Amino acid sequence: MAENPNCPLCGRSLTPEPCGQNAQVTVTGSAMAGLQKSFFIKARDFIHAGEASIQVQNILKSLQLEPRFIRRVAVCSYEGEMNVVMHGADGTLSIDIGPDGLVLEVTDPGPGIANVEQAMQMGFSTASDELREMGFGAGMGLPNMKKNSDGIIVDSAPGKGARVRMTFHFREGSEGR
Repeated sequence: MAENPNCPLCGRSLTPEPCGQNAQVTVTGSAMAGLQKSFFIKARDFIHAGEASIQVQNILKSLQLEPRFIRRVAVCSYEGEMNVVMHGADGTLSIDIGPDGLVLEVTDPGPGIANVEQAMQMGFSTASDELREMGFGAGMGLPNMKKNSDGIIVDSAPGKGARVRMTFHFREGSEGR
């Protein structure tokens, strides 16, 4: 069987693998519209922490999006993923690419965030001494997500888990390129 050198979604040349491979895909309007993918995040699994974010970054690279756009999404996905690994229960990182941009959502049913307003302040951290010894807990997670996304909604309360939804808009006429 001959290898297909083009993306099954948009027909562009691929490096190194097809975009959206193993993803739920519905193509509407633009070639990038409707690409959805979710990744499982295992709480306290520092060995595999960051892998979902790398997969998101690879998908965006395969779509040949603008490097600055990819970096912004990668920063936010990594920060969100690490928050689940460090503070939450098993969770999910999801992307949904539409014709106007991307939605990144990180959810977990863990202990939740006691004070979202305080958690959004640079330097505020609830990281344990153990996490700080591992180099985490600088209190930059949510502030970095806010800084690098075009919009952020944090829905959380103690005992109710957390849902962080970030939007990233393609610049007019560029589709992130």
